[in-house]
Amino acid sequence: MGLDWTTFLLEIVNFLALLWILKRFLYQPVLATLAERRAGIARTLGEASDKEARATTLQSQFESRLADWEQEKAAARSAFDAEMAAERGRQLDLLSHDLAAERDRGAAVEAYARETLRRELAAQADKQARQFASALLTRLACPELEARLVDVFIEELAGLPDARLATLKAAHNGHGQAVVTSAYPLSDAQRERIASTIGARLELPGRVEFGIDASLLAGLRVSLGAWQMDCSLAGELGIFAEAPSFAN
Repeated sequence: MGLDWTTFLLEIVNFLALLWILKRFLYQPVLATLAERRAGIARTLGEASDKEARATTLQSQFESRLADWEQEKAAARSAFDAEMAAERGRQLDLLSHDLAAERDRGAAVEAYARETLRRELAAQADKQARQFASALLTRLACPELEARLVDVFIEELAGLPDARLATLKAAHNGHGQAVVTSAYPLSDAQRERIASTIGARLELPGRVEFGIDASLLAGLRVSLGAWQMDCSLAGELGIFAEAPSFAN
């Protein structure tokens, strides 16, 4: 069987025509579609890459911000702890100061209470001692004690300084009258001794008046105008009562 060149040529022509038809109506649109799809994919990939880059940037920023936040939080925590420690120290110092002040106040109050109690006990003891001494001296009051006090008066009057005597003499200028008051009646001899001593020392001869006052308990009280000399047991008890207390 021989080759039919006519058929062969027709087949070739048909094939070429098919290729042209395919290229014209199928292949080029497919290539255009593929190119368009590739461009779309490229755009999508580019957009995805941009988004990924932005996401990476945002993640980096977030991680950086998170790291900064952790550092800030740590710094704030450290500052807070330091401030709390300082405040705790200040509060402890204040508490220690308050406790020390309270102890001092307590010690002062206790010392004051002890001193007050001591003064009260001393005052009570002093009062009792004065009362006992007064009662004892009162029981000792008698004419014999008064006679001794008369001697004491004469001795004291005889021992008055000249300056004091000059003042007394100038006060009465020889015209005054001495008043001698005793707790018990005086004997004539005692009156004579007293009057002569007053007359000699104060220059008042014969100007002495005598009286009795049982409240003197024992002894004498001599008055010459505003001047007074007390040598009585009552006067001594008054001085004793007015003396500084041992409680002070």
